[in-house]
Amino acid sequence: MLKGFKDFLLRGNVVDLAVAVVVGAAFTAVVTAFTDAFLKPLIQLFSGGGEFAGKIVVDDVQFDYATFINSVITFVLTAAVIYFLVVYPLKWLQERRRRGEDVGDSRPTDAEVLTEIRDLLRELVVVSGGAGPSATTTDAFPAHARHSVEPAGRRGR
Repeated sequence: MLKGFKDFLLRGNVVDLAVAVVVGAAFTAVVTAFTDAFLKPLIQLFSGGGEFAGKIVVDDVQFDYATFINSVITFVLTAAVIYFLVVYPLKWLQERRRRGEDVGDSRPTDAEVLTEIRDLLRELVVVSGGAGPSATTTDAFPAHARHSVEPAGRRGR
């Protein structure tokens, strides 16, 4: 039972969701402070200012439409920033991975390097006229790349 719970938590989606909730809550606090400090006073100013600015009074009951408009703006700003700074970039990365494009380091694999070396050696043999192993080991390589190759048993004698 605990193993299943551990697998569920470590699956990845739960961790991503937890991070998104924490970041979203923190950002919502910032946006709310911005709208309360700047946008709500502007709404009240444009609605006439004074004691009942941003409010409708009916039979001594106040309807605070400025707070409602402020909350809508807070929601829209928060949703837009979360979408454009979190959701959209992650979808873009997932799409690239799905298409098989490399997202991270673009270093070639060992197999790709060995294939490239093989192809270069084949080209060198063709350039040298296919004269056999002696041409490949001496004539086809530049002078600075040549070295003598001795069997392991004869070294140092």
